[in-house]
Amino acid sequence: MRLITRYLLIELLKVFTVTLVSMTVFVFLVLIVGEAVKKGLGLAPILRILPYMLPQAMQYAVPGSMLMAATSVYGRVAASNELIAAKSLGISPMKFLWPAFLMAAVASLGAVKTIDLAVSWGREGVNRIAIESFEEIVYGRLNTTRQFRNNNFEILVRQVDGKRLISPYIFIHQSDGPTKTIMADEGHFSVNIAEDMVYLSGWNIEGEGSQNWKVDLPGENSLGLPLSQFLGFDSREKSPSDHALSEVGPAKEQQLVRIGQYQDEFSAVTSYSLLTGSFENLGEKQSKSNERRVQDARNRLNRLQTEPYRRWANGFSCLCFALIGAPMAIRRRQGEFWGSFFACFLPILLVYYPMLVGCVDQAKDGALPPQAVWLGNLVLALWGVWLMRRVIRF
Repeated sequence: MRLITRYLLIELLKVFTVTLVSMTVFVFLVLIVGEAVKKGLGLAPILRILPYMLPQAMQYAVPGSMLMAATSVYGRVAASNELIAAKSLGISPMKFLWPAFLMAAVASLGAVKTIDLAVSWGREGVNRIAIESFEEIVYGRLNTTRQFRNNNFEILVRQVDGKRLISPYIFIHQSDGPTKTIMADEGHFSVNIAEDMVYLSGWNIEGEGSQNWKVDLPGENSLGLPLSQFLGFDSREKSPSDHALSEVGPAKEQQLVRIGQYQDEFSAVTSYSLLTGSFENLGEKQSKSNERRVQDARNRLNRLQTEPYRRWANGFSCLCFALIGAPMAIRRRQGEFWGSFFACFLPILLVYYPMLVGCVDQAKDGALPPQAVWLGNLVLALWGVWLMRRVIRF
C-alpha cells in the first residue's frame, strides 16, 4: 500500500502543479488586463503591480487545480481497473482515496494563506501603486486622448501644454449626490498623497454640485478635493475585506468601542438637551443621523466578523472539491477526465459559488450568522460522502 500511496501522491502533485501554473498564468493575465483598464494604468505601473497580482491569481487557480488533479488521476486509476483488482484482494477503495484528501487538506491550508495574502498585501500594494501613479496616469491619458475617464470622475481638456491644462472640465460622479462639475480657463492637476488631496490650481475656477457646494474663484487660485472622490475609496481607511486575518480581531474590538462611543455621545446629547430644554437637538433629523452612523458602524462590524469565515470557507473549497472529484472520476470509469471534471465543475459553478456569495452577503448584512458562509462547503461535503459510499458499495 505504501507503493500505491506514493504513486498516487506523485501523480496528484504532478497534475496539480502543471494545472496550477497554467491556470495561474491565464488568470494572472486576465486580472492584469482588467486592472489596467479599470484604473487606466500605463506600462510602468503595470510592471510594478505584477508581484502583488500573483497571489490574487493563485487564489482562483488553486481550487480548480485540485479538482483537475483529483478527476484526472482517479479517472485513470478507475479506467485501468486497478480499484476492481484491489477490491478483489479485500482492499477498501478508501485506501486509494485518502492520499487525495490529505493533499487537498494541505492545499486548503495553503489556499487560506494565499487568500489572506492576496486581499491584504496584494490588494494594498495594487491600490498604493495606483495612488502613487495617479497623477502620471491622468496626464499620460490627457496627452494622448485629451480626456481621462473612470467610474468616479472624468476630465476633458482642449489642449495639454506640459503640465498646463487648457480649458479643463472635471466631472466628479457621486453615488450619494449630484455630479460635481469644475471648470477653469487653464489649470494644473496635482495629487498630494500625504494630505490625501487632489488640487486644481489655475485661473478662474468655477464649480457646482448642489446648492450647498458652489465654487467661484476668479483670478489665480487653488481648489482642493479629497482624493477618495477621485479614487472611489478612502485611501486612509482599510476596507474590512482588506485586513489580514491577524488584523481582524483588533479591528473588531476597535469597531465595538466606536459603536459604544456613538451611543454614549447620543445619550449625552439627549440628557443635556432634556436638562437644558434645548429640544432642537432631539429632532427627527438628529435622531436619524445618529441611527445611520451607528448602523454604518454595525455593518462594518458584521463585515469584519464575516471575513475570517469567508476566507477559511473559500480556502477549504479545495478539500470539498477533492471529496467530490475523486469518487466522481472513479464512478464514471471512462478514463477521460474532462467529462468527470465538468460533471463536478458545473454543479460547483451553479450551486456552490452562488451559495457562498449569497451567504456572505447575508452575513455581512447581519441577516445570517457569520458561520453560515460554510453552508456551501457543507453541501459539497455531503455530496462527496454520498459519492464515496456509492464507490465503496460498488
